[in-house]
Amino acid sequence: MTDPEGTRAPAPAVTRALGILTLLAESDAPAMSLSELARGLGIAKSSCTNLCQALEDGDMIRRVPGGFALGRRTAEIGGAYALQFNQVREFFPVIAASPTLHRELVQIAMLDGAHTLYLARHEGRAPYRFGTPLGSRLPAVFTATGHALLAALPDEELDAILGSAVPARSAADGSEVTEADVRAELEQVRTRGFAVDRGHGTLGVTGIAVALPAWTPGDPPLGLGAAMPADQAEDLRIATVGTALVEAAARLSNPWRQQGSTN
Repeated sequence: MTDPEGTRAPAPAVTRALGILTLLAESDAPAMSLSELARGLGIAKSSCTNLCQALEDGDMIRRVPGGFALGRRTAEIGGAYALQFNQVREFFPVIAASPTLHRELVQIAMLDGAHTLYLARHEGRAPYRFGTPLGSRLPAVFTATGHALLAALPDEELDAILGSAVPARSAADGSEVTEADVRAELEQVRTRGFAVDRGHGTLGVTGIAVALPAWTPGDPPLGLGAAMPADQAEDLRIATVGTALVEAAARLSNPWRQQGSTN
């Protein structure tokens, strides 16, 4: 990412501050130094210092050994973003009331271009030490939630995403997929009623997922997915969890939209 000093933008300081947050969010390291941030943005170190001070004052970033990391305010804003959607607000009581899903690790995610972005998480009674951290983005073609969301898209939107997303190689297990592979899998999702991923998104983890009908026309596509250790993912359990997810998705659908579609 570069933002040379001479770049003209409506609000250069805001653009660069957003650049700092993006660099920190996308970094694999626990912290980035001032020099690394300035270099990443292509700006002077003195300018970067002022921006970092303003972001630190607003709790958007924090000083840690080695430089800077994201601050608590970013988590608050992310949580507020997720909770503006009715289905995210209703997610927790619906999953807690499910005889099957209340014991499982269940997440809700949205389709963000060719990726799935994870918004909320129910740990279950026996939480596993895995799952996708909130705010993480994974390639949709390698996750159960991604497959469920892609399978529900209109043809034109699906074509546009697959045109740039495949062929691709999984960072988890090294498997490769082509457009034909993904389309064949999506057809199975439509036939089965839910998506299944056996470790391509997260090594050693089996995912099961369904798409959620949009609560309102302006809502982003959301999906509901459960994750379990691969060695515990026998066919009967996958079918049981998949059926429970379909039932939960029905409870997370807007009854007024359903009523309107039948009138």
